[in-house]
Amino acid sequence: MKRFSNASDIKVGVVGYGGAFNMGKAHLNEMKRAGMTPVAVAEIDAARLAVAQTDFPGIETYATLTEMLKKSDVNLLAIITPHNTHAKLGLEALRAGRHVVCEKPMAITTAECDTMIKTAKQKGVIISTYHNRHWDGRAQQAVKDVVTNRCIGDIVRIEAHMGSRNKPGDWWRTSKSISGGILYDWGVHLLEYSLQLVRSEIVEVTGFAKYGFWGPQTKWKNDANEDEGFAVVRFKNGVVLTLCITQLDSNPKRGWVELVGTQGNYIIDGPENTHILRDGNRTTSTTSKHPDEGWKFYQNIADHLTKGERLVITGEWARRPIHILDLANQSAKKGATLKSRYK
Repeated sequence: MKRFSNASDIKVGVVGYGGAFNMGKAHLNEMKRAGMTPVAVAEIDAARLAVAQTDFPGIETYATLTEMLKKSDVNLLAIITPHNTHAKLGLEALRAGRHVVCEKPMAITTAECDTMIKTAKQKGVIISTYHNRHWDGRAQQAVKDVVTNRCIGDIVRIEAHMGSRNKPGDWWRTSKSISGGILYDWGVHLLEYSLQLVRSEIVEVTGFAKYGFWGPQTKWKNDANEDEGFAVVRFKNGVVLTLCITQLDSNPKRGWVELVGTQGNYIIDGPENTHILRDGNRTTSTTSKHPDEGWKFYQNIADHLTKGERLVITGEWARRPIHILDLANQSAKKGATLKSRYK
């Protein structure tokens, strides 16, 4: 793989500049913070291209990725389009010899991930996924507390959950065929957290889904996401992970991720972590907050391409949560538990 002398030599761009949270601008600014040089934007909406030119005066703008790849010498591209386009656009860029970062989720199916990983290796470029939450303070502290210091003993069970009772909006993230389903958007975050904590092989996945309540009330009708998605993951070391993303729960559970161990519980809840111990009739609860450092994602990319430092979010790492989600989808349709093909 070609190394760059300096981070500023890495010319970067984004594919997609619209959507929520002004993500195109956010990605380019984080790349710039890591020392890389923003040079190009591809976006089908001309109005959004005009915004990009205002945000980054002089930046190259293109109506399609194909046009960008023909005319620009951009080295690294972030794909921040809807989920079902990540693989197609990512592969086009990889085959053109460009480094690629896909917004999370990496793709919708395991096969799509495998094809991107294989193509990146053939072309001598990187494929990664924007798992900036890998560096969330709550996640990093949980690794120290639970894995390194074993504050709750052996992990027995992990429950990852998010949602409440609310009608989904009429946007592409509510479409099953575009988004992948209700488990994908936030589920990929919670699985990435959990996979940092469970140091074991995935054995099997069982998926469940409830359809038909909210879907008819949205513009997507039969193509709407599940009302609730639920997955059970069994690991070789005996740990069981459950993932539930719901829009039906009138009494949502506390926290995002709760770990049950042989010596206590540990809850990751938004910006804070809580360690709970029970000794006889006495229960103690300790809460702590830790700053997020998502900017380290692109810093690691820059350091990998210039100094050869270890790439933290490899394609293989980003594939693991997608494999769980893919199997959960297939399992829910078949009504059967499915074995993992990857560890």
